[in-house]
Amino acid sequence: MKKYRSSYLLLALAAVFIVGFYSVDFQSKNASVISLPDFSSNTDIQKSEQKSTPTLSEFNDAIVDVAEKAKSTVVTVTVTQTVEARQNPLARFFGNPRDQQPEEFQRQGLGSGVIVSKDGYILTNNHVIEKADEVEVQLYNDKQYEAEVIGTDPRTDIAVLKIDADKLDVIKLGKNAKTRVGEMVLAIGSPLQPGLAHSVSMGIISAKDRSIGILEKQGGYENFLQTDAAINPGNSGGALINMDGELIGINSAIASRSGGSDGIGFAVPIDIAKRVMKSIIKNGRVVRAYLGIAGQDITPTLAKALELDSNRGIVVNQVSEDTPAEEAGLQEGDVIQKLNGKEILNYGNFRTNIATSSPGDEIQLHILRDGQMKKVSITLGELPNELAMDQQTTPDKTMKKQLGFRVQDLTPKIAQQLNLNRGQEGVVVAQISQQSEAYRQGLRQGHVITSVGNQSIADVSDFNDAINNLIEQEKDVVLLRVLAGENSRLVAFEL
Repeated sequence: MKKYRSSYLLLALAAVFIVGFYSVDFQSKNASVISLPDFSSNTDIQKSEQKSTPTLSEFNDAIVDVAEKAKSTVVTVTVTQTVEARQNPLARFFGNPRDQQPEEFQRQGLGSGVIVSKDGYILTNNHVIEKADEVEVQLYNDKQYEAEVIGTDPRTDIAVLKIDADKLDVIKLGKNAKTRVGEMVLAIGSPLQPGLAHSVSMGIISAKDRSIGILEKQGGYENFLQTDAAINPGNSGGALINMDGELIGINSAIASRSGGSDGIGFAVPIDIAKRVMKSIIKNGRVVRAYLGIAGQDITPTLAKALELDSNRGIVVNQVSEDTPAEEAGLQEGDVIQKLNGKEILNYGNFRTNIATSSPGDEIQLHILRDGQMKKVSITLGELPNELAMDQQTTPDKTMKKQLGFRVQDLTPKIAQQLNLNRGQEGVVVAQISQQSEAYRQGLRQGHVITSVGNQSIADVSDFNDAINNLIEQEKDVVLLRVLAGENSRLVAFEL
């Protein structure tokens, strides 16, 4: 019996040796050749581990270095907004305009920004500064500057600021094509209050190409990076950076039930932000690419009806005349499945990719038509002006800052409230700052502006064009013809 037991033991040891041998041999064929170390000493193993595996302390130091270098490129953005408060909140706005001039007070908001050039250009979110009368920037070294709003793009929630400074620390811009789901990132900004400026939080990229509806509702473009790095109010406009210290996103929004960070944050990809910024600086406005189609997502039911293998891609519902799409031969009913070799997630994703390209870019589309796959090359055009009206470089808030007041169309109802003729044309002063030069020269809320200089004014569009012409001509005085009740008078003031 002992003999059999010895035999079984020898066979077991032999089996273990054989399995171990083939395991090593299998690994060597599928990876690299493994040379067995000398088990009589642990020196080789220790040296190998020391060379190939960084310690936790070294890993921590690397993150600290990335954060320390990036923090000096992130700024705190403080905005000041003039807000009206009425003594009688139930009074109608135009019931008695001369007696209802609202009181004003200043309200401040907080956001973040990222320095992208040594001479003072800063990226932030449009929603951070969109209602601001004044914008101030504080650097990492506590220096403060008044910032100029160079341009905004509500459709991507990006704004470009400029401060009068030079030799600033600048962050390196990354490329979103290299960004991977699961990679570690840092979010840097000023959450909640100025005293928490340059806070750093860490997480990973949770997802890419996210659409959450906050911009698309206003015809905007969404292609967010999702991250679980803690982002709170005040972080908007701040930096999302990778472990190479590169800026890969501008922190923009959170999904939260509490109003604070629930680990679902969204950032505008740097590729989009960079293109918007360059267009604003170069052209004074956002110049978008244009294809000329309208489409829709493919639902599982629609995919079944069209006899498609999957619901990826979009269906072309309309091809506009005299557009790049028509010239390239796109047709209603075409199923676009790929853009530049990449599968299309949905129509929103497709719109964003087209709109954030540049006019003149050539794209490749994979199109399914009548069961046949076609590859089409198209050179993108420029989005027509009438489709880009919300991209004016002198937005209402900027014009209000320059003039000191805001106007609106004179509707028949407002004309009746002001005891004016029903067919009276012009714009009515809806809001005016008591500190403005126009107010000091006698312009009041409820006054109707009928001309700017020698140009008659019928609506807000006419008024904006006339003021923009004065600005372009570098005029420093504005002459208005206004109706104050039944009386017509001139009001002149300096910009």
